[in-house]
Amino acid sequence: MTDYVAKITDLHVRRQAFEVDGVSLTLSRGTVVGLVGPNGAGKTTTIRALLGLLTPDSGDVEIFGHSAGAPQALVRTGIVLDQPTAAPEWRVNSLGRRLAPFYPGWNIDRFSELLGLLSVPPDQRVGDLSRGQGVKLSLAVALAQSPELLILDEPSSGLDPASRRNIGDLIREFMLDPNHTVLFSTHITTDLDSLADELVVLVDGRIAYQGALPDAAEEFAMARGSGTAPTAPLIGLEHSGDQWSALIRLSDSAAFGQEVVIDSASIDDIVIHLGAKQREVAA
Repeated sequence: MTDYVAKITDLHVRRQAFEVDGVSLTLSRGTVVGLVGPNGAGKTTTIRALLGLLTPDSGDVEIFGHSAGAPQALVRTGIVLDQPTAAPEWRVNSLGRRLAPFYPGWNIDRFSELLGLLSVPPDQRVGDLSRGQGVKLSLAVALAQSPELLILDEPSSGLDPASRRNIGDLIREFMLDPNHTVLFSTHITTDLDSLADELVVLVDGRIAYQGALPDAAEEFAMARGSGTAPTAPLIGLEHSGDQWSALIRLSDSAAFGQEVVIDSASIDDIVIHLGAKQREVAA
């Protein structure tokens, strides 16, 4: 058994004005990988390539030892997209019967339990569900498949805090099995604070940061001051009136004087300022 369940190597996807440029990503067994970045950063494109839903221009994609989209890999993968993939005229409580033949590990009791836990009305048609209910239904379907890999693409967008907490709790429960792995794509970075083991920051189709989540907190900090910004290394410098702020590496903090305030950096800070820095380089 390998120590990873999926691997993307030097992925390139070009679609008109958008490009995923040289993305490499390994999903290690037993980890939660947070894939973050602003809207349009390439998160969904990367996931679609991993699932075989699009053909990349170049690069290699492997999932459970198979090529992207292989049925042998997909039956071991639970997928939560921003909309249910079931036919809109189907009723929620009919999905178990309809989907069970396609998934050897389908657990009808678990599916019913999850519908109740997530407050998804079983008698309602899929097309009549709210967006939040649709996301919860997708999660119930994904977990009822008894997957080894769970892939979530922006599941929290538009959900209330209680629903987002439910999703987080179910991910934690899923990860009690050390052979399970999660890829969680989101632009609501607070969802990852207590979940993710690894952080991948995508900006404009490129990886701006990749590493263990605790390492990011130890590598970066926020520097803030007034007047003219110092010449010390600053990442993604921003001004607001007479005030300035920028991301810095903690190893550079000694280069700043006492008039500069240095605080810990959130994931949002890292995404925003690395994004600004990458756009400066591209320009």
